[in-house]
Amino acid sequence: MDELIFYSALFFFSFSFFLIFKFLFTNRSRHLKPPAPRSLPIIGHLHLLKTPLHRSLSDLSHRYGPILSLRFGSRPVVLVTSPAVVEECFTKNDIIFAYRPRLLAGKEFGFNYTALVWSSYGPHWRNLRRIATTEILSSNRMNMFSTVRSEEVLILVRDLFRDLDVGKVDLNRKFSELMLNVMMRMIAGKRYCGERVVDLEEARQFLENTQESVALSGVSNLQDFLPVLRWMGFKGVEKRMIGLVKKRSVILQGMIDEHRKKKMDGTSENGEEKKKTTLIDILLSLQEKEPEYYTDDIIKGLIVVLVAAGTETSSVTSEWAMSLLLNNPEVLKKAKAELDIQVGKDRLLDESDFHKLPYLHCIINETLRLYPAAPLLLPHESSEECTLGGFHVPRGTLLLVNAWAIHRDPDLWPDPTSFKPERFQGVEKDKEGLNFKFLPFGYGRRSCPGMGMAMKVVGLALGTLIQCFEWERVGEERVNMMEAGGGLSMPMAQPLVAIYRPYADMIDVISRL
Repeated sequence: MDELIFYSALFFFSFSFFLIFKFLFTNRSRHLKPPAPRSLPIIGHLHLLKTPLHRSLSDLSHRYGPILSLRFGSRPVVLVTSPAVVEECFTKNDIIFAYRPRLLAGKEFGFNYTALVWSSYGPHWRNLRRIATTEILSSNRMNMFSTVRSEEVLILVRDLFRDLDVGKVDLNRKFSELMLNVMMRMIAGKRYCGERVVDLEEARQFLENTQESVALSGVSNLQDFLPVLRWMGFKGVEKRMIGLVKKRSVILQGMIDEHRKKKMDGTSENGEEKKKTTLIDILLSLQEKEPEYYTDDIIKGLIVVLVAAGTETSSVTSEWAMSLLLNNPEVLKKAKAELDIQVGKDRLLDESDFHKLPYLHCIINETLRLYPAAPLLLPHESSEECTLGGFHVPRGTLLLVNAWAIHRDPDLWPDPTSFKPERFQGVEKDKEGLNFKFLPFGYGRRSCPGMGMAMKVVGLALGTLIQCFEWERVGEERVNMMEAGGGLSMPMAQPLVAIYRPYADMIDVISRL
């Protein structure tokens, strides 16, 4: 009897010890959280954030590690600055992080989270993505609009040549107008800046509306994390958003109605539809087939995403590239020499020449490394709990990938703050693993579908300006390379103004435009 009691007691204590060990160690390790700075009640870590936000978050990562747990108000956040963890996010956990957080910008600018950028993963988003990749941004569609890109760049060159007596140019404004005209001719078939603009006031409002919307669309709106501020109307942010949306909606509805009328008027007697010449025409054709799905708001949402993504990011990248070239004239000379050899001096650069210009491509990549247009990428949100880098990430966690910090990590990039296009020469992205240490367009199923178009228009604009004109800084001082921050994109803190004059052996070609 005593022996039975002894073995029973031994079994009981052994089993109890096993359960305690399992609870204290196994369970704890499964829910091990990433390191985190000390937080404050209610606001969490919001007091640590400063602008530019990507720099502020990079400083925190240097202090606490490449995967960091933060809290913005009541919302959990995980900050990633490691290529290995980025790979985990967008391969193993790609579907989990294919969702978007419900931020104020997505509600107002994203048509109540139905637009492509702000819609979470699911049937609706997959359909929008399919439309974007097959109907709007496919290779065939981009080739169809190659003439638009070429014509707009030629107009820019002609305008610069006409204004030679001024001697200097605001490249920030010129690049913004160029990219907007390219996108609006693709979308609506008309220019919105410069000559042949139907409504100058509408065009000005639309450009300013787009720029302000992008600036208000980052993850630095305190109202997203402290609801009481939203109830108080803090800084009038939500009111400004609503006002921007109302103004823009009137303009966009006017475009849609105009094309709908032209579409009806352009149908021939035998019922055949005229050729689709703009993206609105294509979307209206889809609306005819499925009117209950392709509502005007869905069409407007697609237009807004195309305009915002296609103008702001491309113009910002072009401006950073020219600034870097002005501060590094030896790179500018090398790019000019490549153009002279591969394109010549009796005609202007064409998109068909791109495959012969590897150094120009290196310049663009190096610009995107140092100054990615979206330094924190677009925010993601976990749809269920998962692990990253061995740490537990709960459901509903906002994921921020600091591409800016990864692109400047000295362990990944030798001499990371120097402008060295040569570092991209001969590099095959897949073999060298650049997909996870170089991600200006994101990665995975939520990566930017407009990457191909962006590289075409930036390459054409930048290459043509290098081919046609000599460029110099205004004054002896180097161009100020400080960035502004707070929104989704990363514009220059001070708009770029430069001195220019045509190359003597290009004057004849330019004068014939």
